[in-house]
Amino acid sequence: MRAVDDILKDGFSIPEGLADNRRVTVLDFACGTGTFLLEVFHRIFENIGGAASGRADPMVREHILRNLFGFEYLIAPYTIAHLKLSQYLRDQNHPLRADERLQIFLTNTLEPIEPQRNLLLPAISAEVEAAQKVKDREILVITGNPPYSARSKNRGPWITAAIDAYKMVDGKPFGEKKHWLHDDYVKFIRFAQLKMDAVEEGIVGVITNHSWLDNPTFRGMRQSLMRTFEQIYVLDLHGNAKKKERTPDGSRDENVFDIEQGVAIILLIKRSGLERGVWRGDIWGSRLDKYRAVADASFNRFAWRRLKIERPQYLFLSVRSKEGKAYEKFWAIPALFFENSPGIITARDGFAIAPTANELQQRVAKLISRGDSDAAIRKEYNLPDTRGWSLVRARADLRDGPDWKRSIRKILQAPFDLRYVAYDQRLIDWGRWNFVSRLARNKLSLCLPRKIDIQRPWEHVFVADELISHHAVSMKEVNYFFPLQIAPKHEADANAPNKASGTPVVTHENLAAEFRAFIDARYEHHYTPEEILGYAYAVLNAPSYRSRYAEFLRLDFPRIPFPESADHFETLSGLGWALVQAHLLREVPRRGMAAYHGTGDHTVVVVRYSAQEQAIWINKTQCFRPVPQHVWDFHIGGYQVLDKYLKSRKGRVLSLDEINHVSAIADSLAFTIEQMAKIDKSYRAAFGDGG
Repeated sequence: MRAVDDILKDGFSIPEGLADNRRVTVLDFACGTGTFLLEVFHRIFENIGGAASGRADPMVREHILRNLFGFEYLIAPYTIAHLKLSQYLRDQNHPLRADERLQIFLTNTLEPIEPQRNLLLPAISAEVEAAQKVKDREILVITGNPPYSARSKNRGPWITAAIDAYKMVDGKPFGEKKHWLHDDYVKFIRFAQLKMDAVEEGIVGVITNHSWLDNPTFRGMRQSLMRTFEQIYVLDLHGNAKKKERTPDGSRDENVFDIEQGVAIILLIKRSGLERGVWRGDIWGSRLDKYRAVADASFNRFAWRRLKIERPQYLFLSVRSKEGKAYEKFWAIPALFFENSPGIITARDGFAIAPTANELQQRVAKLISRGDSDAAIRKEYNLPDTRGWSLVRARADLRDGPDWKRSIRKILQAPFDLRYVAYDQRLIDWGRWNFVSRLARNKLSLCLPRKIDIQRPWEHVFVADELISHHAVSMKEVNYFFPLQIAPKHEADANAPNKASGTPVVTHENLAAEFRAFIDARYEHHYTPEEILGYAYAVLNAPSYRSRYAEFLRLDFPRIPFPESADHFETLSGLGWALVQAHLLREVPRRGMAAYHGTGDHTVVVVRYSAQEQAIWINKTQCFRPVPQHVWDFHIGGYQVLDKYLKSRKGRVLSLDEINHVSAIADSLAFTIEQMAKIDKSYRAAFGDGG
């Protein structure tokens, strides 16, 4: 609010800032308990010389009670706001008179309401009518801390239609199947923007979730805001626990609120004649450090950095333009492939996915038996109903419908961790049915997320020849799979789940036509999809590539450079294909890693690594060794591979297959480390400093 006050004084030529009763109107569009409006009261009194000033009482009557507004949807904070602000005025010796009230209204900001007389509750009718008049009037300053809720309940027709503007980029639909534009804070920002579109000048000053600053699906929102507002100032306060954010020096970074989501202060300024642009600042560190920093900062003296905003992402980030321009010219992974899909979401992994097919069969058999009640099954397996799934209906359908045993398939749950899933519409929610029905069994897919949120180096790529879960490669983000082969869409129905199919799926390469034409022309040779996958996999595992483009790899699907020389392409393709085979455990050069030692019952009690012994202990008497430190520490997609595999089996008795599998994983990781060094040498030979 101090920043808004400064902008009014210096940018809008309003010497008294928020205290100007002729030009200034303020709306807190999500006022809660009135915290922001209370700060406005403070600023007004300070600007006129204090609450004891001779102008204070008329300022209350003719400005604070006339030009300051608040909207709140919930009755409890609405009531507290009235009490808190009224008490503040009383403490300043300017109490409300009997016929006066604060202009705070009980209303849903995001839905226009046509006032209707309620004869039984006339006070409610008056409240609704007064709130709508404020929604219809011109406002100079909009402020507040809007709610953050990805599962927004504000789904009315007006705001739903208004958000559609954010789904356009450069005049075209942005083509995103999954996005977070339905979050409440986005809708509140859109409300404020539309209010400013209707006036010649204004300021929006809010604190919000900071995800929209760099998330690729918000690019239409960023572009739209740049069109409405001459100046945009972003002060990122970071503190994102979900991303495990750290300060630039690697120390702990805390949130200014008791939430996991990072936040940012946003100042949007509309006024003709201002120099257009986007500026950014960042504050890192402890919560106390951040409080001190913002308390001491002033808008005019803050070290804002002007951003160079570039198409097509319109990122509100500081980027190295040289690297960024080079990177944008590469081929994005989705441009290589004709189609892709997010991984499968069962909504009940603990039941629908199991380490063995036998365990899965036992679970489902018990589910459909008539010996246990619905309540008992629900409690034993933790199976709450969801929007599209009912336990009672599922039990009945599984008893009477097609044989569910035919639906059991392998699924990649985490790197090197193949499990079994009951791939049946009666058991899982989002099976990507039509897409999966067009895939042949045992065909390769490249697997990776679109963006990453955790504060680790980019290491988020793997391969699969089975189904994948939506967290198979990256522990926090939705993962996508890009198959090398896919059947035409018209074959989807014939191969849909729970339908008999007399013939196998006939597939064709899933490479985009434009990319196929490019690659054939560039090298004057028709490389197979497998050779192209090998090349892309090599690039994505090249340490030099990962470090050079680290800041861009976090933001969107990776982009792949292609060398001028076919020899370089083929060398990298061969190295990458060997890595593909090792990650599928088809061809693993044996290194003698992780032999199984000790006697016992093979139960995973506690997973403990001993660097001195180069051993992974699973209980007091049994371990795998040798496992060098660098093999134990190796990560893929945020998962520490060996640690993840064994800890996910805590309490289980390891089978012989699982014991052998641990050794194979360790050998594969040792080979991966060696192969990445070879890949990096070839990558630098192909691109030097330019790729």
